[in-house]
Amino acid sequence: MSSAIRFSHPGPPDVLRLVPVERPEPGPREVRIDVAAAGVNNADLLERRGHYPVPPNAPSGLGLEVAGTIGAVGRDVTEWRPGDRVCALVAGGGYAEETVAPAAQVMPIPAGLSMVEAAALPEVACTVYSNLAMIAGLKAGQAVLIHGAGGGIGSFAIQWATAIGARVITTAGSEAKTRAALELGAVEAVNYRTDDFVSATLAATDGRGVDAILDVVGTTYLRRNLECLAHDGHLVVIGGALGPVTFDLGELLSRRASISATLLRGRPAHQKAAIVAGVIRDVLPLVESGEIRAVVDTVFPLAEADRAHELLESGRTVGKVVLETDHHH
Repeated sequence: MSSAIRFSHPGPPDVLRLVPVERPEPGPREVRIDVAAAGVNNADLLERRGHYPVPPNAPSGLGLEVAGTIGAVGRDVTEWRPGDRVCALVAGGGYAEETVAPAAQVMPIPAGLSMVEAAALPEVACTVYSNLAMIAGLKAGQAVLIHGAGGGIGSFAIQWATAIGARVITTAGSEAKTRAALELGAVEAVNYRTDDFVSATLAATDGRGVDAILDVVGTTYLRRNLECLAHDGHLVVIGGALGPVTFDLGELLSRRASISATLLRGRPAHQKAAIVAGVIRDVLPLVESGEIRAVVDTVFPLAEADRAHELLESGRTVGKVVLETDHHH
């Protein structure tokens, strides 16, 4: 037997319980990981409340990223072996003592990182890289607007974009978060509660606008985001409020702009494999060299997943909240 966090009905954080579960068995192209730490993401909060479209074939349980040691490999896996220290992107079931992951979604832990830091990487690195590098094509010398500087995705995106030579403008809801963003490399950090991000973005780019926007806010920002885009710019929406919204298609045409919307979790296996391969090639070396660090706010024991959810829901965190199992030493 093994144990994992489960909930029997949607609700507040206290529905989460650590319970005994069957030990997961890896399929032919999967590995089983003895989990040392698991990242907590906004998608987990939504799923716990019953508001997230869980892919039909996802493993049961919350948790989209883990770090740990490989305990067993499936019969067709050649690239990993038991004992390897790894982190991985999973489609569910990460809040557990043991979990299975497709071999193509497993990454080596960059030298010098703790298990907790490594667990904070897969979801944000894959989200940021797939959207800003693969979809928006962000390059050195370009400008990017990143919303939600205090979040795990925002804090990672600021560092990655800065590391590749892009200029970063970002938004957050408190002075503490804007200060943290400037320390991570942003050239401009706007407190959206007191300032207008559109005028700040245009001022910071001499009226040209930005080449890419990473948006976690959704419908309420759509029209203002379009006003911030430079010619040939890309708006990439990865979450937030969803639903009907009206905007002027002429705004898009006059800028030759594009809007993309993606969620990582439901992507097919071959897309995830390509994203993970890109992260291993282009992003992990920046983590290993220290140009990007995993920003971790607070660590909780696995059994206290409810407290981790309460903290993330409070909106007070800067960076990631991570769960730690008894395997972390």
